[in-house]
Amino acid sequence: MSDPAALADRIGAAFPSLAAAGRGTLERIARHSQLRRVPAGSVMFGEHQPCGGFPLVLSGALRIAQHYPNGREMQLYRLGPGDACVLSSSCLLGRMQYPASGTAETDLEIAVLPPPDFRALVADDPAFREYVFSLFGERLASLLGIVEAITYQKLDQRLAALLVRRARDDPTIQATHQALADELGSVREIVTRLLRHFEDRGYVELGRERIRVADAKALAELARPAS
Repeated sequence: MSDPAALADRIGAAFPSLAAAGRGTLERIARHSQLRRVPAGSVMFGEHQPCGGFPLVLSGALRIAQHYPNGREMQLYRLGPGDACVLSSSCLLGRMQYPASGTAETDLEIAVLPPPDFRALVADDPAFREYVFSLFGERLASLLGIVEAITYQKLDQRLAALLVRRARDDPTIQATHQALADELGSVREIVTRLLRHFEDRGYVELGRERIRVADAKALAELARPAS
């Protein structure tokens, strides 16, 4: 963006934590960042590639996933407006290559802070450094939640919880069975069987690459861990 002040305003609006750090931090980020517009389906970064910068999502959705030799993949997390990529910060600080890939789920607009400027901000700006380290804390808490779910919840409970979560804003979820399986770390055939079971019980209605949640209350009850 040719106007760093305007980009600073956009970053501050999307990232309240950075806005709280002060105008100086926002302007420094904006002055050194590159604004990128990426079409849906584009691979932002791939496994075993060097980290090209610290991305701040302004609009759209970015999916981070890890791929395995047998062709399966595990979704690690999604990023939306106001999210920053903790994996990128880890790779930049450790000077490592990416262990996972990032793909634009929708048209994406991001501000990318180049590696030297990211490291300089971490070293020189206490507010930015606190923000980056807070990302690690949030992602670790999320990771522990996933480990707990995998350890103590059956797949039907985890699928029910995922559907309830995805249907909060819109009861119709645009997703393939394969995408849901990837997010759960399972396989499509098992997820399809569970979804058909949910449909038989009136919990969902299945369509082509979409699932409409018909009984969110019943799914939430199924997802609740046994006491």
